Amino acid sequence: MPHTPPSGTPAVRRRSVLAAAATAAAAPALTALTSSPASAAPDTASASSASSAASAAKPGGRACALKGGGELGPNVLVFDPSTPDVQARLDEVFSRQESAQFGTGRYALLFKPGVYHGLNAQLGFYTSIAGLGLSPDDTTINGDVTVDAGWFGGNATQNFWRSAENLALVPVSGTNRWAVAQAAPFRRMHVRGGLNLAPSGYGWASGGYIADSRIDGQIGPYSQQQWYTRDSSIGSWLNAVWNMVFSGVEGAPAQSFPDPPYTTLDTTPVSREKPFLYVDGGGGFRVFLPAKRTNARGVTWGNGTPRGSSLPLSQFYVARPGVSAATLNQALAQGLHLLLTPGIYHVDQPIRVTRADTVVLGLGYATLIPDNGVTALKVADVDGVRLAGFLIDAGPVNSPTLLEVGPPGASRDHSANPTTVQDVFVRIGGAGAGKATTSMVINNRHTIVDHTWVWRADHGEGVGWDTNRADYGVVVNGHDVLATGLFVEHFNKYDVQWFGQRGRTIFFQNEKAYDAPNQAAIQNGAVRGYAAYKVGDKVTTHEGWGLGSYCYYNVDPTIVQHHGFAAPNAPGVKFHDVLVVSLGGNGQYEHVINETGAPTSGTSTVPSTVVSYP
Repeated sequence: MPHTPPSGTPAVRRRSVLAAAATAAAAPALTALTSSPASAAPDTASASSASSAASAAKPGGRACALKGGGELGPNVLVFDPSTPDVQARLDEVFSRQESAQFGTGRYALLFKPGVYHGLNAQLGFYTSIAGLGLSPDDTTINGDVTVDAGWFGGNATQNFWRSAENLALVPVSGTNRWAVAQAAPFRRMHVRGGLNLAPSGYGWASGGYIADSRIDGQIGPYSQQQWYTRDSSIGSWLNAVWNMVFSGVEGAPAQSFPDPPYTTLDTTPVSREKPFLYVDGGGGFRVFLPAKRTNARGVTWGNGTPRGSSLPLSQFYVARPGVSAATLNQALAQGLHLLLTPGIYHVDQPIRVTRADTVVLGLGYATLIPDNGVTALKVADVDGVRLAGFLIDAGPVNSPTLLEVGPPGASRDHSANPTTVQDVFVRIGGAGAGKATTSMVINNRHTIVDHTWVWRADHGEGVGWDTNRADYGVVVNGHDVLATGLFVEHFNKYDVQWFGQRGRTIFFQNEKAYDAPNQAAIQNGAVRGYAAYKVGDKVTTHEGWGLGSYCYYNVDPTIVQHHGFAAPNAPGVKFHDVLVVSLGGNGQYEHVINETGAPTSGTSTVPSTVVSYP
């Protein structure tokens, strides 16, 4: 029988101790499989992106117009209910990706509407599975979409970079297992049963994120340290360890932090779901753009077709690995959107999004690597840009920033049509040496950052206090920015700095850098250590709910962190349900926020909490 760990028995990660099992060889394309690459919609251009890129310039330097649409490439596998040997193909992808934590393989598994029987889609690294209907119930798998941790000895704390979207599941045992850590979203899913968020054996687990989903039965987090669920409907929720946060969730447990540590908001102030690929009645691909909701609660798709609009694939430049940044920028300048198919993209200049309502959508964890210290992607001060579903991996030459949403000084009002940054993940180190002074900068007003993991690697290749130097994780300069599901970890200085007015964060998860060599290395003037989340001294209005910071100073366990959170003492600056944790006594916190909150102590890994500040 499954058991529920006591709420005071945390699942300590200690990723670095177990890092030796994390690396694996790169996964090649699925040449052994017989399925054809996904083709464009009938109304789209037939030329592939690769051929479009090859013909992008005429002799003499005159540019040809790039064509929209095209094939999605060999690492996008599209199935329908008549496809033979679906399970074998799923198993082949999993065998390549199960332990390929820092490999180069990238895969998207797409299922056309219909009913599929007897499948167990096990998901490894850089693998996305999704239905191609307008509603999750259009695509039903009588079976499971499984994430477990057998590859890592039952420890699920490194089950990163995988996703499930837009499917209905009827689990074989009645409960589907989704034992994930960071950067593993579960979106627009309908589980006709229960959902288990822990690995087999109920080992360590550190996740996670659910949005726009309906779980008919019980969600059992078991050993999961923290979790955020947004705009969903659930049958019930079993237990909590450190920090479980809900906003706009029908069936969520009542507010009760810290015992048990549930933070529950009745609604989400503003939300707009992630764009997604689907097939229309003629069998052609389109991208659906969900509408913005205010004071949202429950799923968007419960009464049939969701609200929003859609674009044919012919309005997208379908990018393939190897295409240049110049070609991507030419496509954007022509008025095309970008669909990044699975793979690695080196960019030697920023991808520049300058047109309102532009969509940049990645499939299968498409990855941008900036060369020569450039910024990977920059957004202008325009309305309605949607960035979704890709990874930015820092290059070996330091980049001042990796993602810039809005130029410095951006000031336009985007409240009616904000930019959304969804499932856009940032990594510095791990797959090799990488450096960036600041990972993500948000300058545009009203931006919604909906689920990100910004990570300075603590294990893998190219990891060390100065080897993968990255001082700042997320910097918010724009006013009226909302973060829902903010995961930022291990930066050399501040993980988050928030200078804009009227900012709001619902759920924050952080670990301070493991590898600080000594107390002096993190000294911040007269303050011992840089706060995980720092609100600027001139900010007068800010609010946060359900925020946690953990320390695991394994190089020098005597390091003392003065506090996890720092903010000005102003009536409009408010925090709810905040905690700090010392993992096994490797480093300690003196306070939770500013000078408030009891110190951590000993090796018991018990959170110190503040219910309300001030």
